[in-house]
Amino acid sequence: MVDVSKWPLFTLLSAQELASIRQACIFGASANEAIYITHDDEVYVLGLNCSNCLGTGDSQSTIVAKKLDCLTGKKLVSLSYGSGPHVLLATEEGELYAWGHNGYSQLGNGTTNQGVSPILVTTNLQNKKVTEVACGSHHSLALTHEGEVRLGNLLCVLYCTFVSGEMSVCVFQVYGWGYNGNGQLGLGNNGNQLTPSRLIGLQGLCVLQIASGYAHSLALTDEGLLYAWGANTYGQLGTGNKSNQLSPVQVMTEKERIVEIAACHSTHTSAAKTQSGQVYMWGQCRGQSIVLPHLTHFSSTDDVFACFATPSVMWRLLSMEHDDFLTVAQSLKKEFDNPETSDLKFSVDGKYIHVHKAVLKIRCEHFRSMFQSHWNEDMKEVIEIDQFSYPVYRSFLEFLYTDSVDLPPEDAIGLLDLATSYCENRLKKLCQHIIKRGITVENAFSLLSAAIRYDAEDLEEFCFKFCVNHLTEVTQTAAFWQIDGNMLKEFICRASHCGAFKN
Repeated sequence: MVDVSKWPLFTLLSAQELASIRQACIFGASANEAIYITHDDEVYVLGLNCSNCLGTGDSQSTIVAKKLDCLTGKKLVSLSYGSGPHVLLATEEGELYAWGHNGYSQLGNGTTNQGVSPILVTTNLQNKKVTEVACGSHHSLALTHEGEVRLGNLLCVLYCTFVSGEMSVCVFQVYGWGYNGNGQLGLGNNGNQLTPSRLIGLQGLCVLQIASGYAHSLALTDEGLLYAWGANTYGQLGTGNKSNQLSPVQVMTEKERIVEIAACHSTHTSAAKTQSGQVYMWGQCRGQSIVLPHLTHFSSTDDVFACFATPSVMWRLLSMEHDDFLTVAQSLKKEFDNPETSDLKFSVDGKYIHVHKAVLKIRCEHFRSMFQSHWNEDMKEVIEIDQFSYPVYRSFLEFLYTDSVDLPPEDAIGLLDLATSYCENRLKKLCQHIIKRGITVENAFSLLSAAIRYDAEDLEEFCFKFCVNHLTEVTQTAAFWQIDGNMLKEFICRASHCGAFKN
């Protein structure tokens, strides 16, 4: 499941808007634009609107999501963007829409005028169904259902012929034209091409996927082999150096089979995923140049661009999986205090808390010992608790299910007592954190007393310094004069040593 919170622009959306998202993409030279599709097949955009790339019909930026009415009801299957930026979008019906920057005619409408709203691209695409789109820095690509790929910098033609009902040899040819100053066309030179030229370096290979960065290109074959060519200023080719390559060269030769490649057209970053699920990245990564594929801890290539690309953009349209699947942690949290599934109840202050013995035994050594056969509690269906209050004991049990605590500082003192009694060190630290966050002049001395009583040295030092820093106000509170005499004397002596009573 994709977590859109990795992209800061989505923090502008409400929880309700986020829940409505089915597909989304962050794009633009500074990751300042976003487009998303809802479960009702409505298309929304927001952001800076550079070069009219939001397609709203004007050049105004917006922090409020705006709907593109002309695309409502269109089931979108592919989306990509360039560096201008310009945007390409393919629908389930095979239609191709384009808008945004058009300085190099990358919208495919025969002009160099910017597209302020989505336009239907039909030139040379009549009677053809577009199934996939992709953009380079200032070029465009569209894959039709015939297997023909048209783009401003690369043209890929994939033919599959059938003989006597059986599929014969798959022939794949790559063509390129347009700007070629860094060898991104893979033709063996760096001369620009005004017409399509065939890329000889991949002849005889069956290529399944092509990806383009700002000025470099990647190709993945059906055998899981990766080829790269073009600009290499940041090591984005993964060759171990920063030399440009005018023709395709194989990289990651010592790695296992590659199943997916990725490059972002407004960055100089590359990524690949292997058959076992390992994700590698290389190129420009947060200001650093990674010249060899680097193994990451990610599970998808999308996370590479979310966390390491500058800016943090998406290299493809992502799907949000809003399903009913729950992780183990989410399931445990959901089942806390559920009378339908519990096998044990705690009675505290006349109120029941429903729990599961197995969870308690796994999560807490105190309960693991309690539910041994020689303890009386092991045979009980209801256990009475009288040494702690209901809010405190409920928070403790909930912590065992959620790893979190939500209590006011005053109740956290009681929970600190419980954590000390049950030897729950992590819970003890959480309680101290809550108390520190909620300390005031009125409760400071009470919290200090609790810290001393429960042997919480770090909390004690924190509360003591707070009391000294606000000594005049603290000494005027009821808690200060209600404290135990010996503790009061010890505080005054300690504060005196710190110079608290000097003029």
